[in-house]
Amino acid sequence: MRGPHNLWRLIRTGATFERTGAMKIALEAMETPPRLRLLARVVGWPFKWLGYRGNPAEPPVTRALTALGPAYIKFGQMLSTRPDVVGEELANQLRVLQDKLPPFPTSVAKATVEAELGQPVDALFSEFSEPVAAASIAQVHRARLAEGGEEVAVKVLRPGIERAFQRDIDAFHFAAGLIELLLPGSRRLRPTDVISHFESVVMGELDLRLESSAASEFAANTAKDEGFQVPAPHWDLSSRRVMTLGWAEGIPLGDVAAIRAAGHDCVELSERVLQLFLSHALRDGYFHADMHQGNLKVAPNGDIIAYDFGIMGHIDEYTRRVYAEILIGFIRKDYRRVAEVHFEAGYVPQDRDIDEFARALRAVGEPIFGMDANRISMARLLAYLFEVTERFGMQTRTELILLQRTMVVVEGVARSLNSNMNMWQVARPVVERYIRESVGPKALVRDLILTARVLGRFGPRLPQIAEAMLINQTERAEPARRRPALETALLITLGAALAGGGFALAMLI
Repeated sequence: MRGPHNLWRLIRTGATFERTGAMKIALEAMETPPRLRLLARVVGWPFKWLGYRGNPAEPPVTRALTALGPAYIKFGQMLSTRPDVVGEELANQLRVLQDKLPPFPTSVAKATVEAELGQPVDALFSEFSEPVAAASIAQVHRARLAEGGEEVAVKVLRPGIERAFQRDIDAFHFAAGLIELLLPGSRRLRPTDVISHFESVVMGELDLRLESSAASEFAANTAKDEGFQVPAPHWDLSSRRVMTLGWAEGIPLGDVAAIRAAGHDCVELSERVLQLFLSHALRDGYFHADMHQGNLKVAPNGDIIAYDFGIMGHIDEYTRRVYAEILIGFIRKDYRRVAEVHFEAGYVPQDRDIDEFARALRAVGEPIFGMDANRISMARLLAYLFEVTERFGMQTRTELILLQRTMVVVEGVARSLNSNMNMWQVARPVVERYIRESVGPKALVRDLILTARVLGRFGPRLPQIAEAMLINQTERAEPARRRPALETALLITLGAALAGGGFALAMLI
């Protein structure tokens, strides 16, 4: 239900942040303007007693997000990868949200496995451990197959998680509608569409059959990627609420000290994780959209292992080319071409000045080059981008939300390994390779071949399609003298329909 009762949920959100002491810390970490910071504290303070208490042993922001529920935890997971936005201390505190949340009892997990797979746990697994990781949606147990003895990871959904997520999402929908009503200028950002997109992603994550399918497809796409592994799913031991994958042995990517102690090159790993993501997004159009440290490990041989495939992103070929041209334009400092791509793709209304837009893009891009990453405030950069998009009437592209969010997360992961990484220099070879293969003469020949194949499939229907188009064109070219007769006929038809509807209503009464 998305009615006004959700206002209570939003009030409790602010109250929980105030009661746990998270409000002050979060506002300061996000570099919120002092006036807005004061307003939020004044408004939230009277409702403080309504907030959830949470676990006093946890840091304030982690305590608030955990108390509020799974959707808020998801948001905290994203922030945990951005020390440049929330600060190093807060980012470290939030990392426990990735896979160190309180688990539910193993007995409940075993009961779920038995109910979903139709056999006792002891008949399927010779070993079944206590939870080794617990996140917002599910927890993982280390197990050994009864047949063959292979080590596997068994993922089990939290009990009641579907209802809990739906409650939060309903509140988010209400908040988005309220924002659009009270702040008309926000409508260009399409907050309601953004929440709807988030809802579709989360609902997919709550069906582990879809995650098994994603793992299988992702493994096939990346089989030849050097230095990258994807555990294989066991279909016979997976269902809607249970998923079984091959066990991934390695050091969590968030444990930088252990990675260094094991002799791995953190700089090389930071570059590889970013380049792998870009390769998957541009080359395949199918990418892991939840690549935070909790979902990545470093294998003993140095390979990066990805797991947890509940959120995957897909972008079509045309959007990939647009995205690549925008990236390469920034890398080459060709802001005019970046502006042209925005106009060609329809991202910016045609009535805006392209030269002025190019100059605004230069103001965004130039500060990035020639600077160390730790000197750039991503919060201030994003604030300026918001001003630019508002001035030029750009609307939020819902199909790019997941790509943009994942890019932010992956950049944060890479910089946790190497704080001085230059994102643009690392991305350049991947993007240029994609441009050569997808925008040049080879791509034109490939597109023509694909077009010929499509025409071949529709060959038997081409005469009828051509005839229908010619008839339609001929009717449009008829003299204007026929239009009054057509309008009269439409009015007569409409009047008859209204009369019939009124008669039917009278009969019902």
